[in-house]
Amino acid sequence: MRLKLSSLLAAVSLLCGPAFAAPALPDRADIRDSGFVYCVSGQVNTFNPQKVSSGLIVDTLAAQIYDRLLDVDPYTYRLVPELAESWEVLDNGATYRFHLRRHVPFQRTAWFTPTRDFNADDVIFTFGRIFNRDHPWHNVNGSSFPYFDSLQFADSVESVRKLDNQTVEFRLKRPDASFLWHLATHYASITSAEYAARLTQDDRQEQLDRQPVGTGPFQLSDYRSGQYVRLQRHPGYWRGKPLMPQVVVDLGSGGTGRLSKLLTGECDVLAWPAASQLTILRDDPRLRLTLRPGMNIAWLAFNTAKPPLDNPEVRHALALAINNQRLMQSIYYGTAETAASMLPRASWAYDNDAKITEYNPQEARARLKALGLEKPDPQAVGAHQLAGVESQPAENGGAYPGGYGADWR
Repeated sequence: MRLKLSSLLAAVSLLCGPAFAAPALPDRADIRDSGFVYCVSGQVNTFNPQKVSSGLIVDTLAAQIYDRLLDVDPYTYRLVPELAESWEVLDNGATYRFHLRRHVPFQRTAWFTPTRDFNADDVIFTFGRIFNRDHPWHNVNGSSFPYFDSLQFADSVESVRKLDNQTVEFRLKRPDASFLWHLATHYASITSAEYAARLTQDDRQEQLDRQPVGTGPFQLSDYRSGQYVRLQRHPGYWRGKPLMPQVVVDLGSGGTGRLSKLLTGECDVLAWPAASQLTILRDDPRLRLTLRPGMNIAWLAFNTAKPPLDNPEVRHALALAINNQRLMQSIYYGTAETAASMLPRASWAYDNDAKITEYNPQEARARLKALGLEKPDPQAVGAHQLAGVESQPAENGGAYPGGYGADWR
């Protein structure tokens, strides 16, 4: 099966159990015979991941509908080819030349029938729309491309050129070691230039982001706002026809409602369970829990503009007094790791030599005393504040003080 859920870092699968009809979904028997139901909490505001900073399209749907030039191996965290078969880094990192994969068809949908395969024109169109403020498509459905805007990428790219039908070249204004990694995100999903031209001809440009056409393993079949997204397999998918004919993404419930659907058989897969639900899930023999570290990280931030926190020695002493393991166990139920740096282990730029600050309250007191801070007057963190933190994993990607773990998005 060629179902890609590359952003899914935690999920629970129902291995067996009864099937119940879900009123908001298409016919349950039809789904059970030819696919599965994927339960998730979220909304779909667009079907183009370039136009948002987060959400269901980025976390789940983009990997099914679209491809990118590059991908990241989820186990080794190395860049691997996708729509680009190979690439060259030239001019000391200021120029990137991509050699594109041949015989990659776009999806044939109810709203568009492609007449050609993926080629350099699609890459030029995709990134021209994002980077070039004068591009005729830049302002369609709004001029914001949040991910690339936040990086000021338009000011970093000098040109994107088509060398031939299977070769494109990006020239940067200055070398950027992170450039390839940005192209491997779902925000850099490739869209069809031919589809855009047809929509321009029909004066229906806004449909590009609402009725998607990509090269991914599944294509949009039906969408009911607040209820479900039905995906059907793309029979011409370049990696081989997906074995599963369809996937239904159930949007109809959140919180414990999704867990109830899993346990009663209305869902086959539950995405992003809350950490507080993991004990229930682990103990149920019908379920299989999949978990691996993600890219999210959170931290306790000091206000370094005010004394005594403007002194690095004070900050280090306080770091020794933070019991990360206790926080992670009580709030995240053992699903997190202590961070050694501001970057998670999954990041390409992670420093493997970074050291974790060990919990040592005696040493913390001694250092604070030596710094003349024997009687600190901290503001206590109340139980209601910790409860607020505890509620974050399901909604905010599992943020917690001083560590990183599974990204529930």
